[in-house]
Amino acid sequence: MHKWFNTAGPCRPDKHYMIPAVERLPPLDRLIAQESYFVIHAPRQTGKTTAMLALAQQLTAEGNYAAIMVSAEVGQPFSHNPDKAEVYILESWRQAASAWLPPELQPPPWPKVEGSRIGAALQAWCQACPKPLVIFIDEIDSLMDDALLSMLRQLRDGYPRKPDNFPHSLALIGLRAVRDYKITSGGRTRLQTASPFNVKVRSLTLTNFTQMEVSQLYQQHTDSTGQLFTPEALSVAFDLTQGQPWLVNALAKEVIEEILSDEHTLITAEHIHQAKEILIRRRETHLDSLSHRLEDSQIRAVMEPLMAGQELEQIPLDDRDYLVDLGLLRRSSDGGVVVANRIYQEVLPRMLASGPQDSLPQISPTWLQSDGELDVNRLLEAFLVFWRQHGQPLLKSAAYHEIAPHLVMMAFLHRVVNGDGTLEREYAIGTDRMDLCLRYGSVTLGIELKVWRQGRPDPLNAGLAQLDKYLAGLSLETGWLVIFDRREGLPPIGARTTTATDSTANGRQITVIRG
Repeated sequence: MHKWFNTAGPCRPDKHYMIPAVERLPPLDRLIAQESYFVIHAPRQTGKTTAMLALAQQLTAEGNYAAIMVSAEVGQPFSHNPDKAEVYILESWRQAASAWLPPELQPPPWPKVEGSRIGAALQAWCQACPKPLVIFIDEIDSLMDDALLSMLRQLRDGYPRKPDNFPHSLALIGLRAVRDYKITSGGRTRLQTASPFNVKVRSLTLTNFTQMEVSQLYQQHTDSTGQLFTPEALSVAFDLTQGQPWLVNALAKEVIEEILSDEHTLITAEHIHQAKEILIRRRETHLDSLSHRLEDSQIRAVMEPLMAGQELEQIPLDDRDYLVDLGLLRRSSDGGVVVANRIYQEVLPRMLASGPQDSLPQISPTWLQSDGELDVNRLLEAFLVFWRQHGQPLLKSAAYHEIAPHLVMMAFLHRVVNGDGTLEREYAIGTDRMDLCLRYGSVTLGIELKVWRQGRPDPLNAGLAQLDKYLAGLSLETGWLVIFDRREGLPPIGARTTTATDSTANGRQITVIRG
């Protein structure tokens, strides 16, 4: 059987197409040789576990160290019971050592002590081990509160005793930099700079695949089966994912195993787009987990103004860095932050619109002609009826207040496309807008959403200018400008919703909807 693209758990070179794991890590040889303690952080499913497991095996095989990757995850349920957390953690470490290390490098029986079990166990292991012990602790930030503080303090306490009586080198592996480890006791939410692990030398991260690495990964499938990816397919795969490893693998896996049944069929850009839509609609675990993160108040404080197109200058740098560490955002070439990739850019508002979408009444598809084609004029009539009748109460069901109108409109348009079309979104910091592109059969509709906020001028002129550019990029001569009026003291939505026609500086005909 051929190898396959892996989307679940660590990759294995004998089973999975993969970029050599150790090569994806920043240089660690010197840090380990210098007896350093350090942090490796990167978003979920970027290959941290695969890479660090491979590095540990390599170091042990070379014969200079006893190196192993262990996990703290089993201690997660016991955030306020460090003693119990440590019992479970140490048992999982013993099992890992039994699986990955030869008998002579495995730990002795753990000392029977009360408290500080981690520190005592590591000291005993180092004293018994014939080679310097290198420990990589995965899923460290699955621990919280007292259990996390206890482990970090024990590691710091043992640090002066290395390398004979404590690990020669040690790495904490997780999603975040140490400052962002979650501590909820005592009124705190993060460690910030007062870290009990202040012995670390560096915090390092694992980057996404480059465009070349995406091509190399897909080429492995071509070399194995003869099935080709077009250059356009490779380009689209990178554009949609920005090299996020799980997404890169998931797109290829969906195309090869589900969309196409014949290994001799050429894989095109259209197949990649089709796979993207399927992954989003199916709410794969990786994508579904994003919706839970959006509930975090710290994440909301950044994502809400970003999706509304507002400036982020009032958002603390630590909060922006936090979302970059989590993989929700990335730093663009101009130094600002943007949503990490085009798939996330589509998924995030779709997740947020799910509340209003589930609250929608039954809507008859009056916007379809007898031949199934979309009629834009009928769509406008249907939206106006819907918005006047249901807009006011549905705004309350939206999770993010600042973009509640956007979410309600997207919910309505999702009902329109209903799997037979697509709804694409663009939102850029500082523009105070969100752009939508609805594609249904042969019809493409460009829509710009603006909000008229208290104390601000009418956004009509700015909206017409911005929409003009957006429509030019879509090669369209008509579009919609929707202005949601959120000023105080206004009549109800049903009474204030109006339509008019206007034109841009370049003569494009615009339907202006105010509500």
